Amino acid sequence: MRARKIFTGARVLNALLVFVPAALALEYVAHAGSVYVFITSALAIVPLAGMMGRATESLAERLGEGPGGLLNATFGNAAELIIAVLALRAGLHDLVKASITGSIIGNILFVFGLSALAGGLRYQVQSFNRTAAGMGSTMLFLSAISLVVPAVFDRVVHGNRRMAEREMSLEIAIVLIICYVLSLIFTLRTHRHLYAGGSAKEGAGTMDGHGWSIRQAAAVLLGSSALVALMSELLVGAAEEAGKSLGMNEVFLGVILVAIIGNAAEHSTAVMTAWKNKMDIAINIAVGSSIQIALFVAPVIVFLSYWIGPSPMNLLFTMLEVVAVVLAAGIMALITQDGETNWMEGVQLLAVYLILGIAFYFLQ
Repeated sequence: MRARKIFTGARVLNALLVFVPAALALEYVAHAGSVYVFITSALAIVPLAGMMGRATESLAERLGEGPGGLLNATFGNAAELIIAVLALRAGLHDLVKASITGSIIGNILFVFGLSALAGGLRYQVQSFNRTAAGMGSTMLFLSAISLVVPAVFDRVVHGNRRMAEREMSLEIAIVLIICYVLSLIFTLRTHRHLYAGGSAKEGAGTMDGHGWSIRQAAAVLLGSSALVALMSELLVGAAEEAGKSLGMNEVFLGVILVAIIGNAAEHSTAVMTAWKNKMDIAINIAVGSSIQIALFVAPVIVFLSYWIGPSPMNLLFTMLEVVAVVLAAGIMALITQDGETNWMEGVQLLAVYLILGIAFYFLQ
């Protein structure tokens, strides 16, 4: 029965691969409207991101705990990074920042909220390691601070020191990347016992990644990465026009749609592990992914903007984005205090996500 469920889940995800040739045909053969290209390329990224995740998990299993954990940490959000890099190259800084915000709050509020709801419907109370979750919450507050400080600085100087804001963003990015490296040492080496029961690998590997050789997994990772890059280019190219046609602003596209697309495969893994009463894994997927976006992906994008972007990108986010991240980090800290979750806490997280989504939709 368990094997049947695994194969069924894999088949559903793999069925979406039909959208890869569909997106290419709509863009290069039919020259279809931007809305159709945006939708098909978005749907195509979902199974490709899942294949990247399964290939990464398979390589991690083969390489051992140390190198495997580092590989997982590095490539855990590869799809989001690829989308952000291509948007950066196109000069869509607002979309890039919005996708970063969306990934952070989406993983905390939507992914973990859905996981707590799903698991809570089956188990009255679910427990997790409070110490590990508390460390994750603290790292999330560090992420929030990195957004708050540039926003406050901009308000203080009234936007008159753009060069200073750019240099400050670069230096903050350096601090964040150093913290990320140190967090890897903490989770993979000095305090790995805290995360022994919550490896995302255990949950993510339940799709169909087991049994691949290193060569097969590497080939799948490279191939799916190349296709994600191609689909992301179509997605980014159609984003502006599609947003206007659908009545959506660029920030909403990034915060909600692009973030959900990039994390879709990871979302399903967290929910499935919560359903199996493995809440340590679910919370590590949700919080760990948010931390990686804030402390690794965001600084890398800032660094890359000096080489591939039309202009360097700063860490100056809109006030609503800053508030959203602070609220998400705060509510996560409250939930992790007792080391337990129930279905009502999942509802509360999802409610906050919906409220923020509504606010971003009406943002002009």
